[in-house]
Amino acid sequence: MVTSYRFIARRRGLAATGAAAALALTLAACGSSSSDSSSMPGMDHGSKSSASASPSASQAMGDMPGMDHMAPGNGLSDTRGGYRLISKDATLPSGKQTAYRFTVTGPDGRPVTGFALDQTKRMHFYAIRSDLTGFQHIHPTMAADGTWSANLSSLAPGSWRLFASFTPEAGPGKGKDFVLSRTVTVPGDAAKAPLPAPATSTQADGYTVTVKGEPMAGMAHPLTVSIAKDGKPVTDLEPYLDTYAHLTAFHEGDAAFAHLHPTTKVTGDNGGPDLSFHAELPTSGNWRLFLQFQTGGKLHTAALTLRVG
Repeated sequence: MVTSYRFIARRRGLAATGAAAALALTLAACGSSSSDSSSMPGMDHGSKSSASASPSASQAMGDMPGMDHMAPGNGLSDTRGGYRLISKDATLPSGKQTAYRFTVTGPDGRPVTGFALDQTKRMHFYAIRSDLTGFQHIHPTMAADGTWSANLSSLAPGSWRLFASFTPEAGPGKGKDFVLSRTVTVPGDAAKAPLPAPATSTQADGYTVTVKGEPMAGMAHPLTVSIAKDGKPVTDLEPYLDTYAHLTAFHEGDAAFAHLHPTTKVTGDNGGPDLSFHAELPTSGNWRLFLQFQTGGKLHTAALTLRVG
């Protein structure tokens, strides 16, 4: 009888252990499902200025140019993730070319000197006036001590925001994209230009640029850009920064930054007329788009206002 009692008790103990294990697995599965649902594209954008796609979406888009380096945030801070944009220049002269010098320091407070290539460049630098005029996109040079020099073209008087877009090659931020910015003042009589009304097409250097798509704030949407000249589709777009066109956007009011990543692969020396972009604009309102494309060795810049709901 004692032996039988011990056998029954042992069986009951094993059953209890199995039930506890099954319960633990069920709770873990529920927790995993909750976490995965929050990482779906567009699901967690309400509390963030920008967000990355879910792992499955990232894998599906990983082979698209620029899709593996999606910069977080809106670029309206000089500090992010321990990295900081530093410059002694608070004012810049008007009416002439000038150099803006800056450094990027890491979490250890030292200047960063190792940067990964992003669309063929180690640093992308942008300048925009508060009324979203005077757009410049340049690629500065770096000295051995980590000091960058961005040669800016003539600046009109007013308040300007200067953005540095980069990816650290090592350290805590390795492989992550950052967009940091600072403001400078250009002394003089600053006449504010009104923002052009939203439109689906614009003209630049004899080219007609048409944008199709209805992006919604905080959600990923496709955007198609078509380029024509004299009423005919343009098919001689040359590769520029590892793509056929580069598209940047700035938000009216605060000049928040967004890079619309190309999803059209470069397959040869000529492309066009239709180009696809991944648009993920964090805030509703008017955005000023700047499309850069190259033909015959010449770079063209087209601008239009896009309304985001």
